[in-house]
Amino acid sequence: MKKHFMVCVNNRGYKASLETKKIYEVLVDKAAEKHHQIRVIDESGEDYLYPSDYFAPIRLPAETKEKLELIAA
Repeated sequence: MKKHFMVCVNNRGYKASLETKKIYEVLVDKAAEKHHQIRVIDESGEDYLYPSDYFAPIRLPAETKEKLELIAA
């Protein structure tokens, strides 16, 4: 499965788990999406659900995405 990444734009209520302006790996979770949530690998290194409006999609150059995929593996 291809990994994708989003940038955190809000960490209200999750200051220990999320940093604003930081890029996070996002896992596909169709059930969570129905509830306006996304599954994110946060500062703990584990995946948790967060409000989807706390994140914004980003476009990364192919080289940057490849490097992020390698370190996220």
